[in-house]
Amino acid sequence: MATRQIAIYGKGGIGKSTTTQNLTAGLAEMGKNIMVVGCDPKADSTRLLLGNLAQKTVLDTIRENGEDVELSDIMREGFGGIKCVESGGPEPGVGCAGRGIITSIGLLEEQGAYTEDLDYVFYDVLGDVVCGGFAMPMREGKAKEIYIVASGEMMAMYAANNISKGIAKYAVKSGVRLGGIICNSRNVDREKDLLTAFAKELGTQLIYFVPRNNVVQRAEIHRQTVIQYDPKSGQADEYRSLARAIDSNTNFAIPKPMTQERLEEILLEYGLMESLKDNYNI
Repeated sequence: MATRQIAIYGKGGIGKSTTTQNLTAGLAEMGKNIMVVGCDPKADSTRLLLGNLAQKTVLDTIRENGEDVELSDIMREGFGGIKCVESGGPEPGVGCAGRGIITSIGLLEEQGAYTEDLDYVFYDVLGDVVCGGFAMPMREGKAKEIYIVASGEMMAMYAANNISKGIAKYAVKSGVRLGGIICNSRNVDREKDLLTAFAKELGTQLIYFVPRNNVVQRAEIHRQTVIQYDPKSGQADEYRSLARAIDSNTNFAIPKPMTQERLEEILLEYGLMESLKDNYNI
């Protein structure tokens, strides 16, 4: 079976890296062979899998060693045997961070990292699609499946809609498709209904609703995924269910991004209007 190459996008701070690492931990428990490629200059896409703050990045390794880089220099094995790579970024104020993704993927290809026994490759991508470098996994067809992490907050949905424009732009050329929206809940009013309607408007699905739970923060303090930190918790089971939902997903679509006006209409219908009714007994 061919390796599924998946990119996780979403607004900065929405919980992409936390979601990706807990999701891949769930897949690893299922016996899947996985590689996670962190595409964020902060290099925090694998810290929960590795149990430490950050591993040495591809760009840092190249800066120190030149072009003579081996796979063992840039890849470490984490929880459940997950292969972990961090692209890194340029020195602050110098260069384009998106170039790190392009350089890293090129080096991984040269070093034979994309082996046939991999079930999944995940790209944890920084923020919104506003830079060609960060759009690279979808633009060049490196990732065929995109999942967007969002919440019921306006800016998270705005970013998700903008990311959908990027997917639609590259769909014909690269074959990339949207697999669904993952809600990383912020306990917004009617959040699940709102994201379900939002996903339907985009022509996709709310593939999973991850409830908010403080055990996630406690696990992060201990530099672990929830599945490792508290494997019997309800939240660990939520991430296992998310993993099963991704593993069994066959619903892939070219999204239909909406106008800003339509997005605001949905927010009013499911969010603000309900708050007004509650506050003013309308």
